[in-house]
Amino acid sequence: MSDRCPDAYVALAHKMADAAGEAVRGYFRRAYDIVTKPDATPVTEADRAAEQAMREILEQHEPAHGIFGEEFGTVRGDAEYVWYLDPIDGTKAFIAGIPVFGTLIGLARNGRPVFGIIDQAVSGERWAGGLGHACQLSDATVTTRKGVDLTNAVLFTTSPDAYEGDDLDALDRLRGSVELVRYGADCYAFGLVAAGFADVAIECGVNDYDYCALVPIVESAGGTMTNWEGNPVTLGTDTRVIASGDADLHRAAISRLAG
Repeated sequence: MSDRCPDAYVALAHKMADAAGEAVRGYFRRAYDIVTKPDATPVTEADRAAEQAMREILEQHEPAHGIFGEEFGTVRGDAEYVWYLDPIDGTKAFIAGIPVFGTLIGLARNGRPVFGIIDQAVSGERWAGGLGHACQLSDATVTTRKGVDLTNAVLFTTSPDAYEGDDLDALDRLRGSVELVRYGADCYAFGLVAAGFADVAIECGVNDYDYCALVPIVESAGGTMTNWEGNPVTLGTDTRVIASGDADLHRAAISRLAG
């Protein structure tokens, strides 16, 4: 089988994004229940409604595929194709009424991310890309920014509060080496790297459903995404990821992380 992600699965991912977006918009900046999960992160009715909508579509169209979702767990996790769903990546931003959250839909084949979508349901922006598919932002093909030195780079991370110990020291080295640091964009930051508006996005303490969609998007736009050691991101193992628009820039960023 070709490495190209099948067109039928691409269409299915867009169908799920449409359904999740409709659910999310119904709750944005309105009253809804918020629950604190055991890991101290919030979840809303919108998160659950969006994931349920995506799961129903998958069960209808590809019942043999696996599903790994943030809110409702895993089914058929050993399937050849597994969908990784984060209905609202950036729930805190959603709660605060800031439209920089996104629905993440990632497809992996035998553990390798092959296609991803970031959908911003309020602004209508949608990144989509993967193996055999150029990165698209809505209707336009986008690519990462090239030829940027680390000292001139724009760096994003969601919050320095997520870092501690050696990870915080590594972040301090990196953010002390760039021109501009911005916070709070969650998955949206990786979309900005793919579209050439930011140069580096970094996170720690993330789960598979947080980054499965991001890897093929960044790479199909011409960027690089790895773990902090510079190795390919591995589902089920890595919790620290970094994406850069330029391979040379990525090596420089990895070097700063290492000390």
